[in-house]
Order: sequence, then C-alpha cells, then structure tokens
Amino acid sequence: MYIYSFEKLEVWNEAKEFTKSIYLITSKFPDSEKFGLVSQLRRASVSICSNIAEGSARKSYKDKAHFTTIAFGSAVEVINQLILSFELNFITENDYLKLRQEVESVTNKLNGLRTYQLSKGAENS
Repeated sequence: MYIYSFEKLEVWNEAKEFTKSIYLITSKFPDSEKFGLVSQLRRASVSICSNIAEGSARKSYKDKAHFTTIAFGSAVEVINQLILSFELNFITENDYLKLRQEVESVTNKLNGLRTYQLSKGAENS
C-alpha cells in the first residue's frame, strides 16, 4: 500500500489522534449540543488534519504553507470551542487541560511546518 507524504508527518499524525480525542469527548456532550458545539468541534478538528493532507498535495511551498495556515486557524477555533465547552461544564478541567495540551502541541508543530514551507518557498522564488 502506498504511503502518502502527509501520512509521514508527525503533525498530521498528532492532529489525527487529536481529532479522535475530540470525537470521544464530544460523544459525552448533552444531546442538545449535537448540532452546536459537538458539530463545530468535530468539524474544526477534522479540518486540521484534512488541511495538512490537502496542502501536502500542492506543488508550491507557498500553496503548502497556505493550507498549513488554514489548519492552524482551525486549531485556534478548536481552542475557543474547548474554552466554551469547559466554561459550560460540558468537559471536566482534566479533559480540558489534556485536550488543550494536545492542540497546543499541534499548533507548535504547524508553526514549525509553516516556517519551513515559507523558507523553502522563498528559496525557490
């Protein structure tokens, strides 16, 4: 089986695992949030790893960096939604801190990847 380049990226693997954590934790949210925070958290977390994957298929480093930036924006969106979920008592403080730590690790790696992509793009200009 062919392994795509994004599958080799540590940041993609972390983002994928983070998405699975989001799915597990949101399965415990109240039914009334099914189309609210549950949907938003899941969509935004999937967007992180999906944009990493999509960006890996782009030809130029500038295009790759664009998708990495979108992934970063989705990660920040998730942080906002986690804060709301915690403040609304949908998740415990321990779950909040664990998920916050996971997403911060992803954002740090996304920053590193974006810096690399932009520097490679500048070299090729």
